[in-house]
Amino acid sequence: MDIGLKGRQAVVCASSQGLGRACALELARAGCSVVVNGRDQATLERTADEIRTETGAEVIAVAGDVTTRAVQDALMRAVPRVDILVNNNGGPPLRDFRDIDREALLAGVVGNMATPIELVQRVIDGMVERRFGRIVNITSATVKMPIARLDLSSGARAGLTGFLAGVARSVAHANVTINFLLPGAFETNRRRTNERTTAERRGVPIETVQQESQAAIPAGRYGDASEFGAACAFLCSAQAGYITGQSLLIDGGAYTGIL
Repeated sequence: MDIGLKGRQAVVCASSQGLGRACALELARAGCSVVVNGRDQATLERTADEIRTETGAEVIAVAGDVTTRAVQDALMRAVPRVDILVNNNGGPPLRDFRDIDREALLAGVVGNMATPIELVQRVIDGMVERRFGRIVNITSATVKMPIARLDLSSGARAGLTGFLAGVARSVAHANVTINFLLPGAFETNRRRTNERTTAERRGVPIETVQQESQAAIPAGRYGDASEFGAACAFLCSAQAGYITGQSLLIDGGAYTGIL
């Protein structure tokens, strides 16, 4: 299926691995020039080479922490225009809310709410002027189903969702969409890190935590990053212009609510 993205230019934050990488790969497959980003230079360059080899697309690597002004500037300079922005960033570690001091609280809000908003501010007017723009914000299933010890992540991402909800409606007339992807349990490094933390806290093997987690998912498994990347690419497609302000939960049926 041609999703109408050939020649488009995309910036995908925190895309050297995991779900961000999957989004960058699918956009490259669809014909986009893609700017990838990550903190570790070696991992980022390896990812960029792999995506180039697999897709033949132009892939530009911008290393660094996306919460900093310098890296945001570099991302914006990497391509002549930004048609597609995928906001992504690692979340705060598992932690009891009592242990979150003011510094950690502010860092979580900056990383998972303020930074995506700043990037939207930078690209939105150009998108409106060109009458095409796709913004996808990777948040979390915990926005709809909060989990203890991930309170800071849930709160910051829910704040981002609320902030951009009105923005999405204000630019829909210009064929600019803003949507949210809410991943549940996917096979990623972050999940494995959280599982190790949980296993150590409970004093059980990590395999026990993994088995219990997967048993609680109606699909009976963790998600594959490629499934997530495909959903991201569709929300960025020409055919998705009538979808905006929506939170798409991708969790194998784990969330049992109807709204």
